[in-house]
Amino acid sequence: MIRLRYLVNLSYEIVDRTADFLFLVEAARTARQSVVEEELRLTPAIPVTQYTYPDSCNRMLRVQSKRGRLAVRYEAVVEIDHRLDEWKSLHEVPVADLPFDVLPHLAPSRYCESDRMMEFALREFGGMQRGYARVYAIREWARQHMRYLSHSTNERTSAIDTLVERTGVCRDFAHLMIAVCRALSIPARISSSLDYGADPAMGPTDFHAIVEVYLSGGWYLLDPSGVSIPTGLLRIGTGRDAADIPFAAIFGNVRSERPYIEVEALTDPAAGIEMPLATLKAISTW
Repeated sequence: MIRLRYLVNLSYEIVDRTADFLFLVEAARTARQSVVEEELRLTPAIPVTQYTYPDSCNRMLRVQSKRGRLAVRYEAVVEIDHRLDEWKSLHEVPVADLPFDVLPHLAPSRYCESDRMMEFALREFGGMQRGYARVYAIREWARQHMRYLSHSTNERTSAIDTLVERTGVCRDFAHLMIAVCRALSIPARISSSLDYGADPAMGPTDFHAIVEVYLSGGWYLLDPSGVSIPTGLLRIGTGRDAADIPFAAIFGNVRSERPYIEVEALTDPAAGIEMPLATLKAISTW
């Protein structure tokens, strides 16, 4: 069992009379991730509409704020009971046997043009043994052939752009891996988290994008950027690509400040609460 505490502080200046916000910063509640405690505070204290999507467990916050300052503070303690499987036992599921709710994760999406990746995907990975080993090989290809470079891309950068430029940040690595998996008929989706275990030289703690692939009836997470400790990745949101899970969607004339984020592991050996560690096993938190 892993226990993590995290804090997110968001700050905005609303220029017009009002602005609307959709926030996705609260920890998801799933069969393997529980929220031990949490606190949400808005300054000024204004109404918040909360909604949890039943299929993804994404917890959306909707806020309308008037002209002036808006600060959002969310803090939570989360426990994760990972499912750790031997990777050799995981196989790709034929399309004919996929659950209907998984099928959308085979299709191209805004940032993951899998229909344009087929030739590349088949050339590089088509002859490999199917299953987790092939998915891991895609992850390793992205990690070894791409250069992680902060501020090198923007909200318009897609998987095709990333394949050409060979540089990007975590969401670009994720989009590329997702697009390649889908081109091979492997369902894949993006998940938002925090970069627990990242090298401090990379900069302040930040939101982090990772990949989940559907194998043997379950979703298994991989971090193609390789900057995090996978068992220290908590779940915030999941979607087809980054367009589905921004931490803040803003509607109006607003000036934003850089988010301030903290994340730390809390241990209690007597209760079986351990530090996140690297593992060779396949990891699922769904």
